[in-house]
Amino acid sequence: MNFIQQIHAAERLNDSLLCVGLDPDPAKFPGAWKGDASRIYDFCSAIVDATKDLVIAFKPQIAYFAAHRAEHQLEQLMAHIKRVAPHVPVILDAKRGDIGSTAEQYAREAFERYQADAVTLSPFMGFDSIEPYLRYPDKGAILLCRTSNTGGNDWQMQRLADVPGQPRLYEHLAQLAQTEWNKNGQLGLVVGATFPGEIERVRELAPTLPLLIPGVGAQGGDAAATVKAGWRGTAEGSSGPIIVNSSRAVLYASAGDDFAAAARRVAQATREQLRPAR
Repeated sequence: MNFIQQIHAAERLNDSLLCVGLDPDPAKFPGAWKGDASRIYDFCSAIVDATKDLVIAFKPQIAYFAAHRAEHQLEQLMAHIKRVAPHVPVILDAKRGDIGSTAEQYAREAFERYQADAVTLSPFMGFDSIEPYLRYPDKGAILLCRTSNTGGNDWQMQRLADVPGQPRLYEHLAQLAQTEWNKNGQLGLVVGATFPGEIERVRELAPTLPLLIPGVGAQGGDAAATVKAGWRGTAEGSSGPIIVNSSRAVLYASAGDDFAAAARRVAQATREQLRPAR
């Protein structure tokens, strides 16, 4: 089963569009664990155990592990997810973007060392920075397209004078990802929940691609508007799933010993917000 099939299967099985982002910050850990980086695996695995039946995917952010020399704990976490939730795909949020042999090593890191089902990538250097990841036929490569940060306007909203119709950069990228770059059906796109108008535009240009949509929850993205903009039922001729990410709102729902139960409550409430909108 490839990444796209895994996403569809998890959506059906867990009746969910929610992705829980695993961004462990020891300074925010509960109780006696606060400030203890050796508890990163314990914290994240507790979140996974509490929410594994509520999500379409998990998304660990590699920097939160690497900054604390916790790559081994990330490996442990990946193995734990595969063991307790084999039906839930895991997206490694790495935002890599390089070419040649360096990209090959990053691909090995994501797919062989960490056993991720997909990885986020920066496509700024062009298709040859994406191609090494596509040599893993069952894996997904999710490209930054229209990001939720303010600085995204610096590049993504600029028009391309040399391209017919002068599309904005993010529009041109969406078209490439849907067509000539998507040689084996492995690509997806990142579009921020804070820009529902741009989500809708990306969906028009890339009707079959999975959209990873961060920004619901602590960043203030509206769940109903996000789903309305990005989800298309089969009656409308599109099969592209949406993967709506929430991180901090779920992870740090409580600073007490009930943090996992609180995380479950928030994840369940978010899933319910997304479901009727769909």
